[in-house]
Amino acid sequence: MSRASITLPNDLLSELMSVVSAKSKTEAVIIAIKEEIRLKKLEKKKAMAGNMELVASTDKLRHKDARLG
Repeated sequence: MSRASITLPNDLLSELMSVVSAKSKTEAVIIAIKEEIRLKKLEKKKAMAGNMELVASTDKLRHKDARLG
């Protein structure tokens, strides 16, 4: 784990701690970073929606799947 020194406004950090129900400043920042990463990944997935082209029909895909019998 890395250590980092950052300067944050007290009111912003206090609000973050209450919004995410964190017990410590570190926990609050970790939760906020994880949430931001999750949201960015979701944005990328949404941007890709409708951009993929399937070349096989659904019947062909279904019948080639051994799990479906």
